[in-house]
Amino acid sequence: MPMLSRLQWAISLAVLALLLALPFLLPSFWTGNIMGRAIVYGIVAMSLTFLASYGGFISLAQTMIAGIAGYTVAVLAPTAIPLGNHWLPYWALIPLAVAAATFAGAVVGLIAVRTREIYLLMITLALAVGFSLFAQSNIDWFNGYEGIRNILGPDIFGYPFRNLYVFYYSSLLVATALYFLVLYVVKTPFGLVLQGIRDNPRRVSAIGFNVGVHRVASFALAGFIAGWGGVLITFYNIGITPGSIGIWATVNVLVMAVIGGLGHPIGAFIGALVYTLFDTFAATIYDRDRFNTLIGLVFLVIVLVSPDGLLGLFRRLTGWRTGRSVATETMEEKT
Repeated sequence: MPMLSRLQWAISLAVLALLLALPFLLPSFWTGNIMGRAIVYGIVAMSLTFLASYGGFISLAQTMIAGIAGYTVAVLAPTAIPLGNHWLPYWALIPLAVAAATFAGAVVGLIAVRTREIYLLMITLALAVGFSLFAQSNIDWFNGYEGIRNILGPDIFGYPFRNLYVFYYSSLLVATALYFLVLYVVKTPFGLVLQGIRDNPRRVSAIGFNVGVHRVASFALAGFIAGWGGVLITFYNIGITPGSIGIWATVNVLVMAVIGGLGHPIGAFIGALVYTLFDTFAATIYDRDRFNTLIGLVFLVIVLVSPDGLLGLFRRLTGWRTGRSVATETMEEKT
């Protein structure tokens, strides 16, 4: 089963070529503060989109999981201020941070595996808020409210990670790899079973699949994705604080995912770009102090006009159709 059709491959490669050329076409401010920021936050939003679209879970713990990866890097970074008692080189820290996020995702899955809908939202939100408050009150490990600063990232081929081109292309490489990973996974037997569980868990269980294990594994994979986003966001912000993983940050990631559209992984990056544009130019458009009002109005209009986000609106305007769920058809054939 092909991961993408020929037309989808052509579109994906064209978009990738444009993204590769953008640093040479746009001012440096746009490359780093708009596109680069949208990419790294879009990765975290994509972890939420993956769970929502293919598993049927709306998890508000993805920012917390990204924060666990970010704090893992910050606590053990060799350049951290304040510097901890133990530190590791960045090349060892990054895999460790992603592993910690993957484990955290699996733990969240174990906690929330038997819940759905509003109960899943409340449990994952409680976990996110609880971790943020814990980080804020913990001075010894997380330096409390002030957080940890000067997380510069590794040098790549002799260039510092803070270099505009190094940051942008590294983030784009990671985002592209994770995007195609999601597209691959959803076409594998695991992904098809996961979509079958989303549509009818009883039927999937009746034909011999372990529903609980697949759900936990999906949360672990989403944690893996969010972990990479958390590491890159920490490098982008040159540090991490409890506020950067608090309730507003959690809601912002949800807004990005919903604005872009929960039906496909690319929607997360579309939503992140739209959010970043409004966040950056709010003072010009309306009033910086009323940004939440502005983005709330944009969110409301998009949801009312197109409940499946900008991606769904694009599909209706262009006549693009995805067809029936492959997973649903597979389960029907087996039963």
